[in-house]
Amino acid sequence: MLLSSALSTFRRAIRSLPADGRLTREELLIPELRLSSDGLVETFYAPHNDYVHSSASLFIVGLTPGFTQMRIAYEAARHAMDQGLGDEAVCRKAKDAASFAGSLRANLISMLDELGMPEYLGIHTSETLFGTERELLHTSSVLRYPVFVNRANYNGSRPGLLGTPSLRDTAVASITEELSVFPDLPFIIPLGIAVEGILRLLAEQGVLDAGQCLWGFPHPTGANGHRHKQFAAQKAEMKKSLHRYFS
Repeated sequence: MLLSSALSTFRRAIRSLPADGRLTREELLIPELRLSSDGLVETFYAPHNDYVHSSASLFIVGLTPGFTQMRIAYEAARHAMDQGLGDEAVCRKAKDAASFAGSLRANLISMLDELGMPEYLGIHTSETLFGTERELLHTSSVLRYPVFVNRANYNGSRPGLLGTPSLRDTAVASITEELSVFPDLPFIIPLGIAVEGILRLLAEQGVLDAGQCLWGFPHPTGANGHRHKQFAAQKAEMKKSLHRYFS
């Protein structure tokens, strides 16, 4: 299902993008696709997080789409529009292509397998969550649309997510709206400390149960050079959390 009708606003701009080849920052970080600007902090539209797999058993939440995810989402959306697909199908195609795309997805799959997630979901490998078992997985970000600081991917710390009211309030409102569409809340994995901070705030507000979240999962991006050490330190406790929830 779709969370919003935002795609209809940007259809013309997306259709005007080059149809062949890899889209560039110069082609995507343009006023026609920008949602807001506050000094060096800019938010741009991207179609993939407007689609929700509302029957999912697992919900993996990132911080905000980086440029790679944004680019892949637009390329997939542009192709889907050329096929004559409607808004919901376009957003779904973009989501399937862009969700944690690149090395981030590979790292995430490896970490989920190491925790034994496939056994709890009744699948062979976590890789199928991005393929044949896609309905079991919903992915999104607390900042649903791509945020950039001085045109670089926002990392949650400069400026700090919880300490910046505009970003914090946007994240809380966005993820609260997203959680509300699930008939039964799935198990949630927040990626990294900044995302955990938002979800812990929601747990304090009673929006979700802290027991529904896997705390301590490091962000799987290659830019997080400490992720292996962090994962090893939290692995035993995360396994216990999974066992408690799914058993």
